[in-house]
Amino acid sequence: MTRVAIVGAGPAGIRAAAALVEAGIRPVLLDEAARPGGQGYRTPSPGLDLDMAALMGSEAGHHARLHGLFAAIHDRVDYRPETLVWAVDGRTLHVATQGRAGMVAFDALLLATGATDRVVPCPGWTKPGVFTLGGAQAILKDQGCFIGRRVAFVGSSPLLLLAALQYQSLGAHVAAVVDTTPFGAKLAALPGLAASPRTLRRGIAYRTKLRAAGIPVHDGAAPVAIEGRDGVEGVRLRHGAREWTIACDAVALGHGLKPETQLADLAGAQFAYDPVFRQWLPETDADGRAGPSLYLAGDGAAIGGAYAAEASGTLAAAALLADHGRPQPKATLRRLRQEVARLRRFQRGLARAFAWPAGQAAALPDDATLCRCEGITAGEVRRAMAQPLGPREVNRVKAITRVGMGRCQGRICGPALADIVAAAAGLDHAAVGRLRGQAPVKPIPLALGAEPAG
Repeated sequence: MTRVAIVGAGPAGIRAAAALVEAGIRPVLLDEAARPGGQGYRTPSPGLDLDMAALMGSEAGHHARLHGLFAAIHDRVDYRPETLVWAVDGRTLHVATQGRAGMVAFDALLLATGATDRVVPCPGWTKPGVFTLGGAQAILKDQGCFIGRRVAFVGSSPLLLLAALQYQSLGAHVAAVVDTTPFGAKLAALPGLAASPRTLRRGIAYRTKLRAAGIPVHDGAAPVAIEGRDGVEGVRLRHGAREWTIACDAVALGHGLKPETQLADLAGAQFAYDPVFRQWLPETDADGRAGPSLYLAGDGAAIGGAYAAEASGTLAAAALLADHGRPQPKATLRRLRQEVARLRRFQRGLARAFAWPAGQAAALPDDATLCRCEGITAGEVRRAMAQPLGPREVNRVKAITRVGMGRCQGRICGPALADIVAAAAGLDHAAVGRLRGQAPVKPIPLALGAEPAG
């Protein structure tokens, strides 16, 4: 075995690369970002003096250790930043690097592609000043900028608390944190959250610090609309019979995370529906095997958080080595499996404590935009489905309405689309299927210059 390709240089990809380097293998490490670390351990742009201790809080030490590990193995990996892997064809990856096309041949492929935001659209979410939660964090970490002068964090995710605290710690005015899940649901999820007491304590501390700073935290409130004439001026909320508006000039919108599975789909992974996450996830064994010479790690396989990503990256690399005649110590494998299982159990508890608001998605008003890329409204989807022999499966709805055919390929609108289709068809959420991955998984220039395989 001479050719191992790793896609993604976040916690899972770095740990996998380190394990392979230790075994004497020089993997190709492909990453779309300009610098390693992924979303959670992103580093500022060169020359930007950002207070990382304030930004990362209790995770500052871990952030430094992960980047130290990457620095230690940098010369022993074929690291290719700013490289988009846009297709998988047999044992070949098609890539785009700074406007040039290329191919990377492999004998084994380890995907550590991470996750992206899940978002429930609402009226007004296409206004200037509305960002995904991950986008708001990326702008802060990468450029040291706030998305607005007075920011509201809205959705259903523990990351709302973290992002709001990061903004507040660096001097932003946080208007409010609005979580659609009732506080009682969080209490009911505590048994599952006990799988990671340290992370649970950290989340409680985030909430306590925000409260101490005078930042309102609303549980069980849903956004009615994001208001404003030429941009965001406020977010209108509803809690039971009460409605009110929070003044703000920017909104960070996030309802948890979804794995980036398009490449896994193209590489031949099988998928199964998970009713807790309300998502279709790639199937793997306990070590990350998803098919012949195909391995998945980190949040690109199942949402587990940064620590689970690191452990699963090492575990997937161990599985890869074992499959190629280099078995790893059983005690090490057992410890890693237990760690990954424990942290993913915790994430399932979080999925209940910060639930995806399926009812809000299904009830999106007809005149509200569902697909930003193609400008398709929720009403257009429902009307297409209401026609004689109208579609009842998400890929057929996509073919007829063009929803999900734009730049994001359904990454953003896909989760809400499934709820709308299920409600309109009177079907179970799993029965309407999933949007299938297609190449190119992200936009590429038509004028890519050809390069030989490497």
